[in-house]
Amino acid sequence: MKNIMITGASKGLGRALTLAFAKQGHTLAICARGEAELRIVKREAEELGAAKVIAIQADIANPNEVERFVSVVEEQIETIDVLINNASIFGPGPTLLADYGNQAFQEVLLVNAMNPFFMTKRVLPGMMSRNSGRIINITSEAGKTGFAEWGAYGVSKFALEGLTKIWMDELEGTNISMNLVDPGEMDTSMHDRAVPNCDYDLAKPEEVLDVFQFLVSDESNGVTGKRFEAQNFNREGSE
Repeated sequence: MKNIMITGASKGLGRALTLAFAKQGHTLAICARGEAELRIVKREAEELGAAKVIAIQADIANPNEVERFVSVVEEQIETIDVLINNASIFGPGPTLLADYGNQAFQEVLLVNAMNPFFMTKRVLPGMMSRNSGRIINITSEAGKTGFAEWGAYGVSKFALEGLTKIWMDELEGTNISMNLVDPGEMDTSMHDRAVPNCDYDLAKPEEVLDVFQFLVSDESNGVTGKRFEAQNFNREGSE
């Protein structure tokens, strides 16, 4: 069993990941901005069989909150085996970049691109000291294709992909893996904001978890520097 840290765990993909790993008996460290929703997920995870659940309300777009969250976790479980940088916001929209508010633009980049930097930088020393660890960053097709009116969200995912690729290269030769996962379009409140009045079928977050379970498992030992599309993942071929 592993100690798994998940940001943005109160709803959507983060909640689905938390509950799936709880069923497997892992120890979980989760955070989110919304305390009430986070408490519910904590209780659900405990009822499903998680070995331990540490749930901390935190706004981890703030590096001080990142420090508080990770420090509390390390005091209780000492090691973080897996970090899943899942927390993300869409921001206002759909909105043309020309009409985008400066403060809103900064907030989206803080949460979606700066926070994975803060989180990874904070947990990496422990992983380096043990020469062991796994980091999974959640990306999007919007990080490869410029979609009109997706604004800062698209910019932030381009930035996250670049950040991840640089860190992948810097971690080469270590036993620390870093991979990107694009979960694809899902039935979430974020997608509702991005694509109002969506008229096509969407995957449920619970339906895209196989690639994450693979990357956390020992089956994926040595797998690093990859970009996975969750809805096209084939465990036999590792893609």
